[in-house]
Amino acid sequence: MGVIYSVIIATVPQIGILQHRVSTTWEELIAADPMFDAAEMAASVGAVVVGRRTFDIGIDIWRDVPYPVPTFVLTHRPHDDLVMPSGTFTFVTSGVVDAIGAAQAAAGGNKVVLMGVAAAQQALVAGLVDEVQITHTPVLLGHGLRLFDGLGTYPIELVQARVIGSTAATHVRYLLPKSL
Repeated sequence: MGVIYSVIIATVPQIGILQHRVSTTWEELIAADPMFDAAEMAASVGAVVVGRRTFDIGIDIWRDVPYPVPTFVLTHRPHDDLVMPSGTFTFVTSGVVDAIGAAQAAAGGNKVVLMGVAAAQQALVAGLVDEVQITHTPVLLGHGLRLFDGLGTYPIELVQARVIGSTAATHVRYLLPKSL
């Protein structure tokens, strides 16, 4: 039951996440990439944890959950469950450990995907992430959020597990040592 921080980023002066382009889904960004098996990735996902900012930016664009699985929104603002065509958004106010725990229970043995910088940073600091999957797209941005800020003063060592490259995107998968 792995927890993956899966993110699409573009090159930003400070290595930032591609937040303002949430209107372009990762499926659309890599659809033209013959080297990446999006069906394999989607089939392995059992639940999603999104940060509140990612939810707020994405909900009007997605008009659904980001994957057709239960989705847990990590937030400080209580909200009733939001039922969508492909799944339900459940709002978790008790912290990242509880959000990921609920997602793992709902995932039925499949992977939990984290979406959003703040949620992923909290999960990394708590030691809850097994792998980091980054999709780099050939876009230069002038701003963004720092992907790995606030993780403490210690290094978090990553082991490169897979690289798939094409002209459409480069997909890099890293394992954290505890998941080796």
